[in-house]
Amino acid sequence: MAVPARHTSKAKKNKRRTHYKLTAPTVKFDEATGDYSHSHRVSLKGYYKGRKVTKDAE
Repeated sequence: MAVPARHTSKAKKNKRRTHYKLTAPTVKFDEATGDYSHSHRVSLKGYYKGRKVTKDAE
């Protein structure tokens, strides 16, 4: 059975992969708040899909 003369480290093995790509963040305009927010996230004002989903702190 063939055995490599030197062991390949994990760091060198991991550098071979070229599938890592940068993706642009998904940002949408929310008409209810008039702000831009990330998709599928509750806005800072407590809105999700145009509806208020959190209570205001009083």
